[in-house]
Amino acid sequence: MIKDTLKKLFEYKKLSRAEAKEILIDIAGEKYNGSHIVAFLSVFMMRPISVEELSGFRDALLELCRKIDLSEFNAIDIVGTGGDGKNTFNISTLSSFVVAGAGYKVTKHGNYGVSSSCGSSNVMEYMGYKFTNDDSALKTQVDKAGICFLHAPLFHPAMKAVAPYRKELGLKTFFNMLGPLVNPSFPKNQLLGVYNLELTRLYQYLYQNTDKNYVIIHSLDGYDEISLTSDFKAVTNEGEQIISPEQIGLPRIQQEDIFGGDTVPEAAKIFQDILNVEGTEAQNSAIIANAGMAIQCIDHSKSIEECIAVAKDSLLGGKAKQVLKTLIEVQ
Repeated sequence: MIKDTLKKLFEYKKLSRAEAKEILIDIAGEKYNGSHIVAFLSVFMMRPISVEELSGFRDALLELCRKIDLSEFNAIDIVGTGGDGKNTFNISTLSSFVVAGAGYKVTKHGNYGVSSSCGSSNVMEYMGYKFTNDDSALKTQVDKAGICFLHAPLFHPAMKAVAPYRKELGLKTFFNMLGPLVNPSFPKNQLLGVYNLELTRLYQYLYQNTDKNYVIIHSLDGYDEISLTSDFKAVTNEGEQIISPEQIGLPRIQQEDIFGGDTVPEAAKIFQDILNVEGTEAQNSAIIANAGMAIQCIDHSKSIEECIAVAKDSLLGGKAKQVLKTLIEVQ
């Protein structure tokens, strides 16, 4: 099966949705050796993935995943695809704490960093958070702290199966694209950052036939989040627009202002400094921008200016810091 599939792909042919689903189920079942898996991952680094292929891969992961019902919380997932090569600090993770500090519920799907030095799971683990797929523990965390983290390998056997090869490659693969699509709690709201406009279109196509409230974000200079280093595109259920930092009342900043460090301890120090209200104005502004946009995704009754103000109060008022403290205590 895998050799025939690889031959087909090497001839520049595309997989059907059913074929894509079947091969990923087989990869999760550890039916193929490492060389086959690396060859398969490599194909999609050299050419764009199709909607049918991405849909099939998503179907496989969702069929196999360990699902968890957190629907009572009307939560949001705040996530970037990664793979933008920018090595920023953990903006989406910090934004998640800010949103939880503002009184909204967050069920964040995350993983270890592959193409950056520190993913959300790296920094959370470093700060003492213990990953679990226990329903009752995760419900308690969302209820008491306003947030929980769903570590992808505990819920997705296919992600666990390919993890060693992704780590060895150290490059973005189509699993970067899949992560945001397969949150095992199926939240009704999502702020999703993507690293290019092509992916923006792909996700828009996949999401427009769902009941999800979504905001797909792409900064025009290549970040998979609102970086404030350039204008950004925002695609929602209602349409799309290009927004400048100035339009949302925040300063335009420089790329070096949001660098994330080269190691997990460095990333964790930046993370803790920001939560302790010791971050720079540029760092704070980037988080407030993403958190504000996430709040508006959940709460359409508020203007973006009001949502930015709520996010600012959560971060600078110490509410986001309290969320982390409570989360570590109740886990």
